[in-house]
Amino acid sequence: MKFKYQARTKEGELQVGVVEAGSREAAANILAGHDLFVLSVESAEKPFWLEGIFSYFGRVKGKDMVVFVRQLATLLEARLPLNSALKTLYNQTGHTILREAVFQMAEDIDAGLSFSQAMERQGNVFPQFYIEMIKAAEITGNLNEIMGFLADYSEKESILMSKAKSAMVYPAIVIFLFLVVAFIMVSFVFPQIAPVFEQSDVQLPIYTRILLGSGTFLGKWWPALILGVFFLGVLALDWSRTPEGKSIIDDAKIKLPILNKIFLPVVMTRFSDATALLIHGGIPIAQALEVIGHMIGNVLYRDIFHDIAESVRRGETLSQSVAKYPDYFPPLVSQMMAVGERTGTIEQVMKRLAGFYSREADSVINNLVDLIQPVLMIGIGVLVAFMFASILIPLYSLTSTLR
Repeated sequence: MKFKYQARTKEGELQVGVVEAGSREAAANILAGHDLFVLSVESAEKPFWLEGIFSYFGRVKGKDMVVFVRQLATLLEARLPLNSALKTLYNQTGHTILREAVFQMAEDIDAGLSFSQAMERQGNVFPQFYIEMIKAAEITGNLNEIMGFLADYSEKESILMSKAKSAMVYPAIVIFLFLVVAFIMVSFVFPQIAPVFEQSDVQLPIYTRILLGSGTFLGKWWPALILGVFFLGVLALDWSRTPEGKSIIDDAKIKLPILNKIFLPVVMTRFSDATALLIHGGIPIAQALEVIGHMIGNVLYRDIFHDIAESVRRGETLSQSVAKYPDYFPPLVSQMMAVGERTGTIEQVMKRLAGFYSREADSVINNLVDLIQPVLMIGIGVLVAFMFASILIPLYSLTSTLR
């Protein structure tokens, strides 16, 4: 269970945070073990859907996380001890949640926990990807190098995501405004014309009857419809956080045509980058695959990498094991791996694959930016034409009969 607490340090500084424990008494004992004077301990458990909403709005933004990781990597490269680096960043971090997480990690490391254990206790702030990479760094002893990798990778991913979001801002605004205008026209304007058709006994086309019927329904029941959409959204959020929901969503990201073009290059980039780094650090390939499976951020890939690791332990080559999953790894990946295994240059091959798929992800995003606007304009134009044709064609027929 999670408990919110308020406590003061020996210096009298107020500290607020969340601690995991089996009971309120156990939480108080944990805090006391960190030399904190406990002021209050309350349950932080919320209904599942409410927790999802709070976690969404209370999350650390990607920009803040990128700055934190880059600063930590820089301090470690300057040979500053980890705990001192974290305490320095605590004084410089402006984001409240991230600042509290950094403070708690420094306290946990002082208490004897490893960096990965301290970060894992702040799993609501830091991605699992970071935690798994830190675990690998502790095994190989190259924390500075892996923090530099995380900083570079986080910056590249942040740039890619900002491009994707920027590409969606204009279409989202246009679609929203169209829906608002269409709702007003269909619900309140077009129904005012319906009595004219009823009095003139004009035979209305099926699409006009559907449009007018929809407008009458929306005009009467729009508050209930909005409420229903809200609750459906809450249920969908709940479902997406279940193991079954995560599995279906992660599978859709890889198998649906358009999503596949976006997510597969990103996954391959992360996989190739991490594999090259872990091999360079001297981690056995089977163990590296287990680590990568947890850091990819996709439950299906986690299971697939576990199976691949087991195949490697049984004596199969990495390229042969990867080739068994053509839906999840493009043929180029296994073919390039086979070349690297024959020539003893698997690390260099994985770096080349990472560069290739990183460029492909950039290309896909840029192409979507160029393509989405004309497609959107055509789609909205067709819908507007349908709406007004549904009214203008019967009006033309009415004026023709009156002549």
